Amino acid sequence: MFLRGVVFVVCFLTSRQLRLCAADLCNWSGSGFPAGVDTRMVLQVRLRCTEGSVRWVHPGQALRVVLEPNLSSVKRTSICIKPFRTFGGANLFVERDGTLELLVTDDQRAEHVRCFPAEGPQMPAIYIQMSPLGDGPWSRRRMGFRYELTANRRAATSLDHTTSCRPCDDTELLMAVCNSDFVVRGYIENVLHDLGGHTSLVEVLAARVHWQRSAVFRRHSDPSGSPRPWRGVIRAHLQCGVRPGDGEFLFTGSEHFGEAWLGCAPRYKDFLAVYQTAKASRQILCDFPLD
Repeated sequence: MFLRGVVFVVCFLTSRQLRLCAADLCNWSGSGFPAGVDTRMVLQVRLRCTEGSVRWVHPGQALRVVLEPNLSSVKRTSICIKPFRTFGGANLFVERDGTLELLVTDDQRAEHVRCFPAEGPQMPAIYIQMSPLGDGPWSRRRMGFRYELTANRRAATSLDHTTSCRPCDDTELLMAVCNSDFVVRGYIENVLHDLGGHTSLVEVLAARVHWQRSAVFRRHSDPSGSPRPWRGVIRAHLQCGVRPGDGEFLFTGSEHFGEAWLGCAPRYKDFLAVYQTAKASRQILCDFPLD
């Protein structure tokens, strides 16, 4: 699908009213077009940050969000988006070199996180196209999404059950402990299944949090002031069939919008064997603390 026969209106170049909505270069909130304007019109928004949100009130015909962050200091390889629960009655695409690739249809459960590669000569854009409605383009709905750019190379596939369900090989495991958003050694306390969300929630009791990008794993104090163990929840695809297991594991994965998603999760003793063999042959990608 190509972008043909549409008229683009750049948000902060058209009118005084629209120029105000682009004051925050990370987040955008705006409305659709009044009745009587060209129905081919596409509202275009440019954002300059590596994370933020887009809120579209009374959505019009179409919205195109161009992500142009300053990447001089860090290389970002993936873009992740999470549509709001109120997202509906529209199709969401990622645009690459003028071609649209469908991500979310108007009849899908919207609030799942989607990731895709950001590499290429031009940064991808997010394109929302409203579905035909009986009350015309000027509806009373609200829709939008959160976005983030990440340097985690596995992020674009960690949310795809066709690839994330298979066990990691030795090379992937060694890369995971160096490049993951979180690396935690611990035990599975419980596994809950969200059938509607097609996800499993793995409740983890952590013996050690080696690192994490955000506060997914937390330690609270009991009434006496003594610190309690670290605990957190890691999400996995329901199709992966995650089950409770005995013994100590090394959990790795990616974080998206404050949620941890499971990547490689070997038993800790198996990881030790792989790591020590690689270290002896000088094939490790980074030093990992074994104490």
